[in-house]
Amino acid sequence: MKAVLQRVREARVVVGAELVGEIGPGLLVLLCAERGDAEAQADKLLAKILKLRIFSDAAGKMNLSLQDVAGGLLVVSQFTLAADASGGNRPSFTSAALPEDGRRLYDYFVAQARLVHQPVQTGRFAADMQVHLVNDGPVTIPLQIQPA
Repeated sequence: MKAVLQRVREARVVVGAELVGEIGPGLLVLLCAERGDAEAQADKLLAKILKLRIFSDAAGKMNLSLQDVAGGLLVVSQFTLAADASGGNRPSFTSAALPEDGRRLYDYFVAQARLVHQPVQTGRFAADMQVHLVNDGPVTIPLQIQPA
C-alpha cells in the first residue's frame, strides 16, 4: 500500500456541493491499495502513520505523533498514487488494486483507524472529490508498505 501524508492545519473533502469529511489539525492521508496488498499491509501502514513523529513538540522539534497530539485523520482514496509514467506521457495504473479490492482495503483501513484513533473522517471512495487543505510546514511524507 502507498500513502502520502500531509500534516495539515485543516482539511476537508467535498463531493459536488456536499462536505463529506473535515478535520482540524492533523493528517490528510491519500491512500492507494496496489495489486497484491492485503490487510497486513494496511495494518502496518496504519501503525506507522499513527506513530510517525512529525508534529512539533514545545521546542519546535518533530518529536510527536498524531496520537500524541490527538490530531484528526482524514483518509482519502487515491488510486493515482499507483501511476507509472515511465513509459510515455500517459500514466499507467496497472499496479493499482482492482476497484473491489481497493474499496475493501480502504474500508478496512478506515475501520481499523476508527478502532484506535479519533477523529477519523473520510472522502468517498471512487468519487470525484475536491480536497481542500492547509499544509502545515509544509510537511508531506510518502510511505509504502510492500507485500511480504
